[in-house]
Amino acid sequence: MTTTAAQAPADLVISPCTALVHDEREQIAFRPDCAVVVRDGVIEALVPAAEAAAIGARERIDAGGQLALPGFINCHTHAPMVALRGIAEDLPVEEWFNDWIWPIESRLTERDVTLGARLACAEMIRAGVTCFADHYFAMDEVADVVAETGLRAHLGWAYFSSQGPEGRERSLDFALRRQGSADGRITTTLAPHAPYTVTADDLAATAELARAHALPVHLHAAENRAQTDNSLAQEGRTPIEVLHRAGLLDTDLLIAHGTGIIERDLEVLARASGRIAVATAPRGYMKFGWDTTPVRELAALGIPVGLATDGAASNNTLDVWEAMTLTALVQKHATRDSRWLTARQALHHATLQSARALGLGERIGSLAPGRRADLVLVDLSGPHTQPVHDLAATLVHSARASDVTTTVVDGRVLMRDRRLLTVDVPATVAELTGRLPALTDRSHGQRIQTYDG
Repeated sequence: MTTTAAQAPADLVISPCTALVHDEREQIAFRPDCAVVVRDGVIEALVPAAEAAAIGARERIDAGGQLALPGFINCHTHAPMVALRGIAEDLPVEEWFNDWIWPIESRLTERDVTLGARLACAEMIRAGVTCFADHYFAMDEVADVVAETGLRAHLGWAYFSSQGPEGRERSLDFALRRQGSADGRITTTLAPHAPYTVTADDLAATAELARAHALPVHLHAAENRAQTDNSLAQEGRTPIEVLHRAGLLDTDLLIAHGTGIIERDLEVLARASGRIAVATAPRGYMKFGWDTTPVRELAALGIPVGLATDGAASNNTLDVWEAMTLTALVQKHATRDSRWLTARQALHHATLQSARALGLGERIGSLAPGRRADLVLVDLSGPHTQPVHDLAATLVHSARASDVTTTVVDGRVLMRDRRLLTVDVPATVAELTGRLPALTDRSHGQRIQTYDG
């Protein structure tokens, strides 16, 4: 990069730092003594830190030798469900849904969604998440919160067949209206809930809408092995085969969880003509006693696996950093192979693979000229991260979300030195707390759906 006196100043310069980059083989590497130059929301250049002082800038961040990473991406969550964090613990999934979550959600108001989403965004900003994929209800409220907090999001209005055709129509209407909103930070998707709550006809209609409007689809499928077994017993097909028959594997499809994917599904996925991706959220699987996502087998098919937290009602946290660590550890345990997943592979899943899972791999997920300036700074000076022998291992197995000091999205600083700049957390918590008694009242006996897996 060259500068002249006549050149307009950059919007933001971050220096000095060590930058996590992807090399020409898409391997993780670290570039020391670096400066990140941002203009118009885009990374203009990565230059030696010694050159940074000569670059004019409207705003500077003294990174003090911290690490600059691509912002983490939460590839599947239900952000407003932070309002239900810890309300239904140590339960089998059918009781969790039928006796607690769905009866409570039948009382959900738009204001509850707004407050829950706002608190979730604050949590994710503090944890270094710059983009999240949300699959929930009243999504106009979530989109408005995304706009006000400055995050990036991939949003879909969830629907069940029990809602009639209006549910599917609402999902489409939202996707078309809000695509590209929040200054382009919002992308949208169709969002049928799952093969066990959406009929084959509705799934096929969704696939047709996706092709007609060039929209992706985000749903739950093969969430656990019991769902796969039940689907085989009732329909003679696995959930993945149900998606294939509906034509959804010919669309751009994000599958949440997939811990129930079995060998015969891999052959079906290998023949898919759409861009297929899977989101894995290992903490919730461990809580429910499920298997884990077959990341190694999906990688062999070239299917990107993004990292996720699921909703805080089941996972209790929106900490993608923890999801990264657990993915590495659980995969080693599941495969009985200490060489899989490596720390560098885990970082790849948290960054570029997660971006690709949302269809955003050309816009975010790496620190490179031309990519949107979604990045975080991480301080590794704490005793729990010292000494540093291997930066990748330190980030994955020693560092924590609380080591994130600064979060930037589209070149805008959303958190600086651990201080949130776009969310009033005390006011949000106070109002949400006042609404909880009405929201969590289950005496009405209603539910929006019945879970039978």
